[in-house]
Amino acid sequence: MISEKILIIGASGQIGSELALRLRELHGNDNVIASDIKEGSEDLMSSGPFEIMDATDESGIAGLVEKHSITDVYLMAAMLSATAEKMPMKAWSLNMDSLFIILNLAKDKKIKKVFWPSSIAVFGPSTPKHDTPQTTIMEPTTVYGISKQTGERWCEYFFNKFGVDVRSIRFPGIISYKTLPGGGTTDYAIEIFHEALRTGKYTSFLSEETALPMMFMEDAIKATVDIMNEPAENVKVRSSYNLSAMSFTPKELAGAIKKEIPEFEINYKPDFRQAIADSWPSSIDDSAARTDWNWKHEYDLKNLTHVMLKGLKESLSLENK
Repeated sequence: MISEKILIIGASGQIGSELALRLRELHGNDNVIASDIKEGSEDLMSSGPFEIMDATDESGIAGLVEKHSITDVYLMAAMLSATAEKMPMKAWSLNMDSLFIILNLAKDKKIKKVFWPSSIAVFGPSTPKHDTPQTTIMEPTTVYGISKQTGERWCEYFFNKFGVDVRSIRFPGIISYKTLPGGGTTDYAIEIFHEALRTGKYTSFLSEETALPMMFMEDAIKATVDIMNEPAENVKVRSSYNLSAMSFTPKELAGAIKKEIPEFEINYKPDFRQAIADSWPSSIDDSAARTDWNWKHEYDLKNLTHVMLKGLKESLSLENK
């Protein structure tokens, strides 16, 4: 008997696309409904049901939930940090309206469980930068960070007030070779691998000593699946959990790449994203996640670099055939 019927909103995005494929492996293709405002990759579209849907369409989302007898929703749709700074009101509308739609469906018992990703963007210049605690000062200075911090407060409110089973992770920068960057400030750490293989050089939009928390996509997907599989009583934080795997600077990442591509060169030309990065933590204390639901990461800088280059080489060779 199938106990879960899953809807992923924002399934064509960076995390959503890979999460959808993993959940289809775990729950069966027909039990994971992918949706987005645009079609996704060939793998996503061919492996199971897909619905074109605007994440802010309240009646449309409610209709999907009813049509497919949805139990769990993963709300991955969002406008990310760098893009949101260019379109503040549009970002606020997308990031907040979509969350309220899902929280209210859960409050009304139309769905059982919600995953909503937060971000290290909830922190700000006044937050302790090193080993940032789970509970600390949060004064975000970006549209994305403000929307995520507000979302955390509403998630906790809906849990405390209405018993909504909502679970969340504050993601660091996510790195993957399967999907292209999605408009985030940490995207240099994806672009650099593409350029290392295509041209042998890269100009970073962050300064060489800008340390930021990062994570390989496999670990991000693992954490998402793990927290959603955890018994509800073990999920003690209902705003959002700190999550970490590694922290590095553009200079350190370039050094790791040079060990595999000795001729690689990097230059630095910081732009408006530097101010965003400077407002974020350089390292994260995620001991609450490790204690409450036994979170463990698998990838460090060395094996991240190796897997990224290997995966991109294979995809580039396929493109050229």
